[in-house]
Amino acid sequence: MARTGRRPGRQDTREAILAAARTAFAEKGFDGASIRHIAGAAGVDPALVHHYFGTKDQLFVAAMDFPIDPAKLLPQVAAGGIDGLGERLVRMFLTVWDGPLNSVGVALVRSATRSDLAARLLREFLTTQVIRRVLDNVTVDPAEVPTRGSLVASQMIGLAMMRYVIKLEPLASADPDVVVAAVAPTIQRYLEQPLKTF
Repeated sequence: MARTGRRPGRQDTREAILAAARTAFAEKGFDGASIRHIAGAAGVDPALVHHYFGTKDQLFVAAMDFPIDPAKLLPQVAAGGIDGLGERLVRMFLTVWDGPLNSVGVALVRSATRSDLAARLLREFLTTQVIRRVLDNVTVDPAEVPTRGSLVASQMIGLAMMRYVIKLEPLASADPDVVVAAVAPTIQRYLEQPLKTF
């Protein structure tokens, strides 16, 4: 029987939980990974996972090593409803990437191009922590949500790749207002205009 409860050393326990969480989220996806499974893989009681990280969403953000929590930012973006949502989303994206997310985000995008594990984690993060929260505020046919979400994500990751990783000029040094004006209408179209599904 696996030993549960506290492991020696707070930092060791925390790191063991994070390592187990990264593996579980990559292998099973956010929805398929459970706190109980993650705790078992880390050799701790599920209550200890909740003690250190709170909810599964908070554990996922910690496992991704993101300096921001989308659950705290996206309600502000969505608060104004569908009108202007594309603009608010792109503006928030640029504010975060130009600030606290920059080095972590660049490392994650680069890693996702080289590692299946990193790609799965990025995909799960975008799907469950960002796109779901945005599309929860849009009234569309539920069957269109995956298509709309993947189109929004493709635009945002493409923007991150070109502006922050590859640093393609003039996009890399463009004023955020210029980028918002250029990109937001496409995001808005993906969010609300009629689409042909794949």
